[in-house]
Amino acid sequence: MTAPLKDRNGASAAVRRALRDAFGLWPMHEAKTKLQLGRYVPELTRFEDGEVARLDRELGPRPETLVATVMPTFKRPGLLPAAVESALAQTVTDQQVIVVDDGGGGLPTLPDDPRLSVVSLSRNSKVLGLVRNVGIRLTRSRYLAFLDDDNTWREDHLEQTLAVLGRGADLVYSAVERRRADGTVLDVLSEPFDRKTMVDDSPYVDSNSIVLRRADDVLFSRIPRVKATLPKEDWEFVHRMSRTRVVQHVPHPTVRYLVNEDSYYTAWKQD
Repeated sequence: MTAPLKDRNGASAAVRRALRDAFGLWPMHEAKTKLQLGRYVPELTRFEDGEVARLDRELGPRPETLVATVMPTFKRPGLLPAAVESALAQTVTDQQVIVVDDGGGGLPTLPDDPRLSVVSLSRNSKVLGLVRNVGIRLTRSRYLAFLDDDNTWREDHLEQTLAVLGRGADLVYSAVERRRADGTVLDVLSEPFDRKTMVDDSPYVDSNSIVLRRADDVLFSRIPRVKATLPKEDWEFVHRMSRTRVVQHVPHPTVRYLVNEDSYYTAWKQD
């Protein structure tokens, strides 16, 4: 005899609650995302490998630096120059900045600086993690930092985060100052790291504020994620990195984050 629909729904809800209690909300979302979209990863990995090989030949020899800043971009010519300029204006000068265009084209004029490299994928991948991975794999550095094309850093961002890394942390993220399009400050987002809280609370670590030690496993998820996909690349990356790394927070806001209030997902606590 088939169980009544009400009973089956109740049993399913009980199973979901048990799984959430055992593993946490966001890990369960990630497991669902992998189940639904993980089949695309092998093809995307092959594309990433091919693009890295092609672009590596185009760029030729590159020096190893203290920090490499990876900056993905896609059709934001009006905002990209300010992001690049803020990265190059850091008080820490031993760095390289790589802009990776996700096949959008139409790049604006950027600063003439030997520390800056600009590459373009042969087609639009639509996978932010893949674009970041290309930048990671094309650079040589002790540490890695990330900055999106619509945000900027204060000039002491790398100085502040590297100081904490120098005291034994493996991954550091700073406070974020959210700004509206007109330049006014919305709030400052600052929260100490707690991996236990991270499994059920909002994913509060943003990639623009992260600096970490380079290692072979420092790569982003290649799962294609859209606005409705949960969780986002940043949460997955930090949650995975924090399994084996010491994560610390810099409460000083060093990132200026441009907010589109209609599409902002993450609830942070105000400092």
